[in-house]
Amino acid sequence: MTRVAETSDIETALWKILLDYIDLKSAKLHQQTAEFESKWGMSFTEFSNKIKEGQLHKDVFSFEVEKDFWEWEKADTLLKHYHF
Repeated sequence: MTRVAETSDIETALWKILLDYIDLKSAKLHQQTAEFESKWGMSFTEFSNKIKEGQLHKDVFSFEVEKDFWEWEKADTLLKHYHF
């Protein structure tokens, strides 16, 4: 592990690997968020509000809408969590 992190200190190596993982995960989550924003033409907050208000112009109980909602909410929540 210390060779991967290019340090001889195990604690420093663990922190480096953890931070690298968070950077990679954050990049993937940003990509997912951008794809949903492009697909729906709005932010997650707007998407969620339109569902609540019945203004999405799609069946909110359809598989597509529910799947996108849960995946988008997960990405949004994790991004907020990773950025402390």
